[in-house]
Amino acid sequence: MKKILFAAGSAYTALLAFIIVCIDQLLKGYMPIGQTQGFTYIAFVAWAVYFFSGTAKDGIRAAIGYVIGIAFSIVIVLLAGVFSCTPFFAVPIAVFIVVFFVLYLDKVPWANYIPAMFVASGCFFGILNYVPGADFCTGATVEIVYGFIGLLFGWFTVAGKDIIAKLLTKK
Repeated sequence: MKKILFAAGSAYTALLAFIIVCIDQLLKGYMPIGQTQGFTYIAFVAWAVYFFSGTAKDGIRAAIGYVIGIAFSIVIVLLAGVFSCTPFFAVPIAVFIVVFFVLYLDKVPWANYIPAMFVASGCFFGILNYVPGADFCTGATVEIVYGFIGLLFGWFTVAGKDIIAKLLTKK
């Protein structure tokens, strides 16, 4: 029975991955940037973030963390402009200041899922640096849409595998 349960869970998860790729192919043309590339990678990264959390409550905390991570990334870029008189150190100084304050969010319930903030920030900087025409607004829009899709599919995975397990182990 364990082999069948594992195979069913694997097939279900593979189906969800298939669906995410299909959603990207349908959705990417409506995004304000990257219409030809798509952003499946952001959904897959967010899906993994949900697995780190594992619960619906922590999935919501991860979604909040995504928004905070994007906001703090914008602050990093703006602060780097303030410190542009020190070209080599402009971004490192900005990162130091922002990360110092981000880590204090560990004390704030519902806004304390720090890994999601760092993942969101990394994806956001990836968009800003590698997607032509990306700016704060378009980058944030794309990341929120795809990040939330990934988090939602993380929930689908956990909830669906639980349902499959109950159905297959029913006596």
